[in-house]
Amino acid sequence: MMLPAIILLPLLAGLVAWLAGRWSATAPRWIALAGTAVPLALTATFWGRPAEGRWIAAFGFDWIPAAGISFFLALDGLSLLLVLLTFFLGVLAVGVAWRQTDHRPGFFFFNLLWILSGTAGVFLALDLFLFFFFWELMVLPMYFVIGIWGHEHRTRAAIKFFLFTQAGGFILLLAILGLHFSHAAETGLHTFLYEDLLGGALPAGTAWWLMLGFFFAFAVKLPAFPFHTWLPDAHTEAPTAGSLILAGILLKTGGYGLLRFVVPLFPEAAAAFAPVALVLGAVGILYGAKLAFAQSDLKRLVAYTSVSHMGFVVVGVFAWNTWALQGVVVTMICHGLSTGALFILAGSLQERLHTRDLGRMGGFQVLAPRMTAFALFFAMASLGLPGLGNFVGEFLILLGGFQISIPVTVAAALGLVGATVYSLWIIQRAFHGTPAKGATLADVNFREAAILGALVLGLLGLGLYPRPVLDAAEPAVRWLEADAARPVPVVLAVEPPPHPPLP
Repeated sequence: MMLPAIILLPLLAGLVAWLAGRWSATAPRWIALAGTAVPLALTATFWGRPAEGRWIAAFGFDWIPAAGISFFLALDGLSLLLVLLTFFLGVLAVGVAWRQTDHRPGFFFFNLLWILSGTAGVFLALDLFLFFFFWELMVLPMYFVIGIWGHEHRTRAAIKFFLFTQAGGFILLLAILGLHFSHAAETGLHTFLYEDLLGGALPAGTAWWLMLGFFFAFAVKLPAFPFHTWLPDAHTEAPTAGSLILAGILLKTGGYGLLRFVVPLFPEAAAAFAPVALVLGAVGILYGAKLAFAQSDLKRLVAYTSVSHMGFVVVGVFAWNTWALQGVVVTMICHGLSTGALFILAGSLQERLHTRDLGRMGGFQVLAPRMTAFALFFAMASLGLPGLGNFVGEFLILLGGFQISIPVTVAAALGLVGATVYSLWIIQRAFHGTPAKGATLADVNFREAAILGALVLGLLGLGLYPRPVLDAAEPAVRWLEADAARPVPVVLAVEPPPHPPLP
């Protein structure tokens, strides 16, 4: 029952926070803190548990038997790491919003907690219909977070976010239904269960189009080039806690979908599509880095860095070997920590200065030395400095990618040069130089320092000793590789092989 509790507790806490907001401005904060900390603690109890077969834990029952729909949740090392990341960043997001959400705080924390619940459901659901249910559960609360508590162009950004993600969700639903009915036509079994659908006997053309449907939905959420255009607007206009959740957690659902579903369910189609995906990933790395350097809006600059970093995820997934897949897991975690921290700093500067324009900043190392030290650390993490977590993930991806395509790997490595440029650009424009005459800037307070310090420890730990995370992910990675390496059914061939001669 612990797996359903991890999902249900934030849902219930969100409802209580919304009701409590009608009579208290402070109660919703504490309820939201409990609604994220308790699921984090419950998830942490699974750390180090041996797996029984494939899963560390599983829970399920028939939900709609007539349609082949089950309520099935399962946890492996990959899910465990991402659910821990979800609620860890959720606790920090509550801390970020502690003093920044005076308008309708109950409804704000309701939406925040429901986003976290939906995200945890995505990482745990192993019935594709249930997975789609949680996939959609994330969208509307984030729409409200951007549209109600965002900045000056929040309505346009929220609508753009909603339209892009709903388009991806609609294609995903069609692909799931197509997979369900195609599998039923071949086997006579109506099911949405992940393990039942693995290794299914699908015609090559059908598998190709279904794989593209899944890929499109996950590429939009990741986002991968060229499906990324909603992201800069959403990040720029979202409140700081919303940007933290969006960058740190929601984008990871796209990477998780590529890992869990696209390649294992459609190994032959994914292998045929891999050259295109690898090129898209490499282009996204370089394109995102170039556009990041061209920005004068600090939050928009950080948003484009996400496009660049998520290009590494695409390259790693479609390189599809142990090194690359381990690198994808580490990169997703470290991107959530480092980019989330940069958004926290950008939000702190906007709150103090009432601007995101880098042209109106400068000299902050004199005015706010602690903020400058944090900014320098996270900029170094973003550019992939050895000793910090981002380096480990990106190095493993490049190592795995080198075995598949040297040109793509070289192009991806050039993205690290771009990361160096835009990371140092942030430090030079905002923190170096001489402050304007009469300028003042409050340094980070204790609450902000505690939040940023937790992110520092996470990146240092993953950079200096990533073995616990790699060990936790390794069994899941091995299972995914085994799923994609299953023998190809005969019906996948364009022409069936001839029957052996009769004796």
